[in-house]
Amino acid sequence: MVFHVVATARAPEAVGRLLRALPEWFGVESSIAEYVEAARTLPTLLAIDTEGEAVGVLLHQRHFAEAAEIHLMAVAQTWHRRGIGTALIAAVEAAVRADGALLLSVKTLGPSRPDPGYEQTRRFYLARGFLPLEELHGLWEDNPCLIMANRSERRLSSILHSAAIRQARQAPAHKPRSIADAQSW
Repeated sequence: MVFHVVATARAPEAVGRLLRALPEWFGVESSIAEYVEAARTLPTLLAIDTEGEAVGVLLHQRHFAEAAEIHLMAVAQTWHRRGIGTALIAAVEAAVRADGALLLSVKTLGPSRPDPGYEQTRRFYLARGFLPLEELHGLWEDNPCLIMANRSERRLSSILHSAAIRQARQAPAHKPRSIADAQSW
């Protein structure tokens, strides 16, 4: 099974179709309607099969210059465990980090509400470097919300390296070793 990931302006129809086909994860029609509405405005990544059909979707948004959020990710059940989720994560990481984001977060059902599907979802994010930050109660009606995030080691490392170089360039070439040296420094 072959697919490719594309960035698109909007894909509300694909979002509605994919979510309605995943009732184990998206079984509340009012939530589906909210995601479909969000798909009219948020940046969207689609995984497209060889027939031109959307088999995965990821909506993302920026909250701050340093941080972005995966607002929604869904993959058609028949395409689970075939690399689509990983490809969508890689594509959004590349896009938001190229634009300066250091953190990428996602919200999912918290572990205090046992659910085999969402346990699988949490394991998926953990395997891709996301760490649990906090489980919130009250954000979602009757459901605990787990916030997970990952950071770009390369981007953070690059920033720290650049800062160290700037600091080294500003430091004097010669550090005093004695009082006499300090007076001439």
